[in-house]
Amino acid sequence: MEKALFVPCREKCEYAGAIYHVMSRGDRREDIFLDDVDRQDFLKTLAEACHKTGFQVPAYCLMRNHFHLVVEQVSVLTF
Repeated sequence: MEKALFVPCREKCEYAGAIYHVMSRGDRREDIFLDDVDRQDFLKTLAEACHKTGFQVPAYCLMRNHFHLVVEQVSVLTF
């Protein structure tokens, strides 16, 4: 029987004030936002996530087939 190989996870570098660029695009560059209702739903969900995690989004850009977020980690979460 072979032994399973376990690779430890790298320790995450997290600190208050860290700035991240987050980008996501639709498969095969397909549209991810079909109308303004989709964009409003996305922003509402993003606001809820920020409220739960303590992240802030000082800038964002929503396009038909992708989005960009500037995300600031205000505090480090501890579990």
